[in-house]
Amino acid sequence: MKGQSYFILGLVFALIIAVLAVINGDPVQFNYIFGSQQWPLILIILVSALLGGLVAFMLNLRKVMQLKSENKQLKQQLSASQQKQPEEEKA
Repeated sequence: MKGQSYFILGLVFALIIAVLAVINGDPVQFNYIFGSQQWPLILIILVSALLGGLVAFMLNLRKVMQLKSENKQLKQQLSASQQKQPEEEKA
């Protein structure tokens, strides 16, 4: 259920970005460190949204990897604990 809500939220966000991009198709002056250029606002909006999504994905991926590592350690501890338990019951 949680995955579906994220998917729907992503679709709504994509729709909002698409509508804003179509409305704002005029060329604008884009200033960056090494200079400036005229680019369509639609391009700047889409690139900004994609970069934001990429950053969010990378941060989420880092958290997922940490949780997987913690899960693996806990499974190893549980396995070791379960192996010790029958030995203690025999004694």
